[in-house]
Amino acid sequence: MKPSSTAIALVLVVVVAQYAFVATAAGPKVIIVGAGMSGISAGKRLSEAGITDFVILEATDRIGGRIHKTKFAGVNVEMGANWVEGVNGDEMNPIWAMANGTGGLNLRTFRSDFDHLSENTYKQDGGLYAEKLVEKIIERTGQVEESGSKLAGTLHHSGQQDMSVMAMQRLNDHMPSGPSAPVDMVVDYFQHDFEFAEPPRVTSLQNTQPLPTFNDFGDDVYFVADPRGFESVVYHVAGQYLRTDRKSGAIVDPRLKLNTVVREITHFPSGVAVRTEDGKVYRADYVVVSASLGVLQTDLIRFKPQLPSWKIVSIYQFDMAIYTKIFLRFPERFWPEGPGTEFFLHASERRGYYPVWQQFEKQYPGSNVLLVTVTDDESRRIEQQPDSETMAEAVEVLRKMFPGKDVPDATEILVPRWWSNRFFKGTFSNWPIGVNRYEYDLIRAPVGRVYFTGEHTSTKYNGYVHGAYLSGIDSADILINCAKKKMCKYNVKGKHD
Repeated sequence: MKPSSTAIALVLVVVVAQYAFVATAAGPKVIIVGAGMSGISAGKRLSEAGITDFVILEATDRIGGRIHKTKFAGVNVEMGANWVEGVNGDEMNPIWAMANGTGGLNLRTFRSDFDHLSENTYKQDGGLYAEKLVEKIIERTGQVEESGSKLAGTLHHSGQQDMSVMAMQRLNDHMPSGPSAPVDMVVDYFQHDFEFAEPPRVTSLQNTQPLPTFNDFGDDVYFVADPRGFESVVYHVAGQYLRTDRKSGAIVDPRLKLNTVVREITHFPSGVAVRTEDGKVYRADYVVVSASLGVLQTDLIRFKPQLPSWKIVSIYQFDMAIYTKIFLRFPERFWPEGPGTEFFLHASERRGYYPVWQQFEKQYPGSNVLLVTVTDDESRRIEQQPDSETMAEAVEVLRKMFPGKDVPDATEILVPRWWSNRFFKGTFSNWPIGVNRYEYDLIRAPVGRVYFTGEHTSTKYNGYVHGAYLSGIDSADILINCAKKKMCKYNVKGKHD
């Protein structure tokens, strides 16, 4: 028998009453989901505006999100974000301001030297490619990139004329072919996949050439190799408003709740209720969701009622890329060291197969550690196989690259699994083809009392640590305007405006 309309009304009253909220005179109550850089940054901005009645619910046992150090081969290495990208330009990168001393951290950093790849590109069957050949390919790649930047500047800002970076390359008659194809592919990989974690065929031309990060903040990038870890930047931000133990540096503020997995967010006109995996319910006036784009594309967090169609579509218009840094330790060094040898390339007929290597004579002297980076499909493949297989594959590549050397077996390996981890589902978002400010406005736009933040909501700097930091501030400001100034309407201009 169907329930009567009166019964339904009574049920609705009970449910709404269970989740009803009224902002107190002391100010609104806020829940922040996630304690990565954007969530921590949002909390700081709310505190500065006098909104201090909040709780931060973090699924893992730490803060920092995809900025995370771990011990390997006797040193602390970064499993996720590792570089401050965009330094020594006209504007100051806010992350560099904190990391380089003016913020009080003075982290141990090293400018990455990418200027000698032509001298360090290895054949898959051993030996170096001729330096002049690689120089010629790098020079041609630069010319094509310059042409692409000019073309991007002529495209309509709506994104409707946008194209993939690969399409632009083909317009310039640039395609790997002939005996030099492996070199063409690895140089192309270094230029694009190594930066965006996805190939040129899926990466937007209009939004990446030129790239705002380097246009605004400078072309240099600095590798963080500090025992405190890159995550100390997140702790630096958190320590400005969360109570911290002076001796240990640990956050002891009861508003931060670790190992608290959010599974459901119920939102009403009067407030929100956030249910966690252990069955607890946290109630507030607003919620800020800083979960990664990859998580938003899964069913880890369910929204009740379901998010509107425009929001769901915007979430799935973006790509969550995968960038995997594999660390290998050897009993002894067999690779070249000295000026101009920090990075070396493996030019394989199989694009993206253990392509970009880095040695750490400056960063971690005496550690005998190499780093090789893979992305996208190779990342997924490697995450799903045993580390022993990955170690064997990588060592086999090195033995072919250095046939005259006695390359020993690796003794240790570290393979991060960001894609497999349900709390991340990837490393950072990439620029899809055809999006512009309109789509970013949609993915950042609040739904009632549910607000969104994260690097994927940054219009100019998505995929970067500074993008996460600035997005936290931007999203918090949107909430502050509503909660304190009653300016709750979020205007999204049309795609062609």
